[in-house]
Amino acid sequence: MVRTLEQAIAQISRLPAADQEEIGRKLLSHVEKLGALRSEIDRGIHSLDAGKGETLNMEEFLREKNSRHGGA
Repeated sequence: MVRTLEQAIAQISRLPAADQEEIGRKLLSHVEKLGALRSEIDRGIHSLDAGKGETLNMEEFLREKNSRHGGA
């Protein structure tokens, strides 16, 4: 385990149990999201390596994303 994580766990272990539980749930959620993101990236890389990539119109892409999220 890396030193920073060991230090964080040592400090967390001194907190009340309810706080430790909450931090643990948030950490697990974060790790799961990172795992899912890495999996998506790997699928994308394999797709590109297989020649399945397509040209992306960046202006259209941004316009679509902004309209979905109430952006400019």
